[in-house]
Amino acid sequence: MKYWWVNQNQTAKQEVSGGYMWSPKRNTNGARNAFYENMRECAPGDVVFSYVDTRISTVGVVTSFCEESPKPDEFGAAGDRWDADGWRVNVNYHSLVTPIKPAEHMTAISPTLPEKYSPLRQDGQGNQVYLARVPDAMAKVLLGLIGSQATSILNLANSAGTGPDPTVSLRDIRNESAEAAIKSDATLSDTEKQSLVKSRRGQGVFRERVAAIEPRCRVTGVTNMTYRVASHIKPWEQMHA
Repeated sequence: MKYWWVNQNQTAKQEVSGGYMWSPKRNTNGARNAFYENMRECAPGDVVFSYVDTRISTVGVVTSFCEESPKPDEFGAAGDRWDADGWRVNVNYHSLVTPIKPAEHMTAISPTLPEKYSPLRQDGQGNQVYLARVPDAMAKVLLGLIGSQATSILNLANSAGTGPDPTVSLRDIRNESAEAAIKSDATLSDTEKQSLVKSRRGQGVFRERVAAIEPRCRVTGVTNMTYRVASHIKPWEQMHA
């Protein structure tokens, strides 16, 4: 039930096309590397955000536990200084229809960055990491920026293993996407942004009240809360018009 951020600038083509992540076990000086050790924490159903050339263009679903593996021959000259023995995790990658550039959305992302071992700096530039843990709050923002395609990726993650936190649902993705768009809108003042975010969150209360008296959708009969959206009754924009 974890989210990861992998920097693949040197070997992105090989890893994505080959369906895996690979890292050495230790630094060239033999010292332990926390980002390589993270490979051993991966499990089927984990979600991986692949960061290449300042963008997240691919998101993967882990399909295996970590195993010892020699450095892939297809790396060629890339990583010449890396040890020949390393860790491998199999990943089912999915190219995003619309890649996202985190540096353009730091207003939304910055408050969710981990205090230690963060893959990004506060200015949006990437840190020197390989595989870093992504907090759930940060994952929600990234999934929201990705939009509707994130839903199918999460469904695959759930079928691959225990899956991510089930609270990161379609509803969360839509909410985070809308709030990220509001916070990134340069035409709005800070006061207007706060007002819009507050009003949107208020719709969650409306949704809960509807759910308390309506066990299923009256039109489709669906009972799964993931797919029952209160704004289908009354869009949140109209609630505060």
